[in-house]
Amino acid sequence: MNDCGWRYSSEAMKVYHDTEWGTPAHDDRLLFEYLFLECMQCGLSWDLMMKKREIFRACFDNYDWKIVMNYTDADIQRILDTPGMIRSLPKIRAMIHNAKCYDRVVQEYGSFDAFLWAFTEGMTICYRGHEKGHMPVSNALSEKIAKQLKKHGFKYLGPVTVYSYMQACGMVNDHREQCDCYTRIITKYPVVYKRPYGEKK
Repeated sequence: MNDCGWRYSSEAMKVYHDTEWGTPAHDDRLLFEYLFLECMQCGLSWDLMMKKREIFRACFDNYDWKIVMNYTDADIQRILDTPGMIRSLPKIRAMIHNAKCYDRVVQEYGSFDAFLWAFTEGMTICYRGHEKGHMPVSNALSEKIAKQLKKHGFKYLGPVTVYSYMQACGMVNDHREQCDCYTRIITKYPVVYKRPYGEKK
């Protein structure tokens, strides 16, 4: 199998791969949703995140960070009592905390999109060799972004999680070259080709 083999792990994963993963995202609500999912996924499978995504959406007001940042203890209990919800109090509290951090970044930079995409100058990076399937778990850029997010107070966002976030929101194009999505991204969006950058295997 020469394309992105993980797309076949479930129907939910296939839809996510084919319609979202790696497509450059610039909407602040969507960028918060991806950030939320990456943080919630720590220690769990991505397939589970896709299965729980609509439950998260219902629990966290369609990923509207401006609402989430003002959640009270009553909201936390509501979330914990929701059937099918991942009942991790530390993660739920961290999501509310991150929503506050997210809003501060939006206020400072005008949008989270402006803050995030400044790291790639608005370009999707195609690291040479990644299209062959040689992908790291993190690299120097994800470490740089993670460091800045930490300065802004974010939790559950180390270099590995941030690299996965970069993949999800299209800052890097890590589809296999035989994948239709790889071609769609390099033809439709501004891209830059670079050598691997301080990669951690």
